[in-house]
Amino acid sequence: MQPALPPEAMPQTCPMRRANPAHPPRPVASAPGGSRWSQTLDALPAGLWLALLAAALWPVWRWMGQRALDRSDDPLGLLALAALGALAARHRRQLRTAPRLGWFALALAGAVVCTAAQGVLPALLVALLGLLALAAALAAFLPAAVASAPLLGLPVLALPLLASLQFYAGFPLRVVTAEVSSWLLRAAGYTVERLGASLQINGQLVIVDAPCSGVQMAWLGYFSACAATLYLGRGNRAFLTRLPAVSVLVLGGNIVRNSILVAAQASGALLPEAVHEGIGLAVLAAVCSAIAGVMSRPEKDRHV
Repeated sequence: MQPALPPEAMPQTCPMRRANPAHPPRPVASAPGGSRWSQTLDALPAGLWLALLAAALWPVWRWMGQRALDRSDDPLGLLALAALGALAARHRRQLRTAPRLGWFALALAGAVVCTAAQGVLPALLVALLGLLALAAALAAFLPAAVASAPLLGLPVLALPLLASLQFYAGFPLRVVTAEVSSWLLRAAGYTVERLGASLQINGQLVIVDAPCSGVQMAWLGYFSACAATLYLGRGNRAFLTRLPAVSVLVLGGNIVRNSILVAAQASGALLPEAVHEGIGLAVLAAVCSAIAGVMSRPEKDRHV
C-alpha cells in the first residue's frame, strides 16, 4: 500500500462553476455582420446589378425619350442601345459572378456624378456620363476578352447628337465633299468650280445640302465598326488602329455618292426620288460592308 499524500500535495483541479440563470452565456457569433452583407451582395446576379444601375439613370432615359418624341433628332441612338442589349444577352452565360472592381468603381462613380449633375451640366453631357457608367458596369461583368473600346463607343453613338453634329460639323464636311467631288468630276471631263459648299458645273449651280454632308453615313460607319468588332471578338488594339480606315471609307463613300448625283444632275437627267435614295443606300451598304471587312481581318500577333 502506498502512503497517503498530504493535503498540500494533492493535485489541484478547477472547481465546476454553476450556471447563473441571471447571466446566461453569450452565443458565439458565426460571422460578422459585414461579412454576411458582403456575401449577400456577392450573391446578387449580374443582371440585377445592371438593372438597378439602369433604373438609377431614369432621368437620362426620360430626357432621351423626350428628344425622341419631339423629333428634334434622328432615332438612330436606339440602334446603339439595342446593340448593347444584344451584347449582354449574347454573353449572359459568361457574365462574371464577381465584377472587376476597377470597371465597377467607375460605373458607380459615373452614376453618382450623373445624378449630382442633373440641372447643373448640359443634359447631353449628363446623358453621356450616365450611358458611359452603364457601359462600364457592363464591362465589369463581361468576360475580359470583350473589347472595352467599342463597348464604350456604343453609348456615345446612343446619344441624340446627330442634330448637333450636323450644326457644328455639317458645313465643313459639305465643303470638303464639294472640293474633292470637283476633282473627280474634272477628271471625268466636267467643267467644275467650287463655290463654298456648292458646285458650279457646266453652267449649273448644284448645292451640296445638309443630307449630303455625310453625318448620318459617319454615324452608321462607326456603328458598324463597333458592332463588327464586338461580334467578331476583335481586341481594342485592332479596333483603335483600324478607326482611321473607317474614317477614310466613310468620307470616300460620301464623296462618291455626291459625285454620282451631281454628275447625273449636270447631265440633265431628272432622277426620280426613289433612284436618288437607292443610290445613297447602295453606297451606304458598300461602305458598311467594307468597314465590316476591315474589322473582320485577323489580328496580327505582336512579337516582343
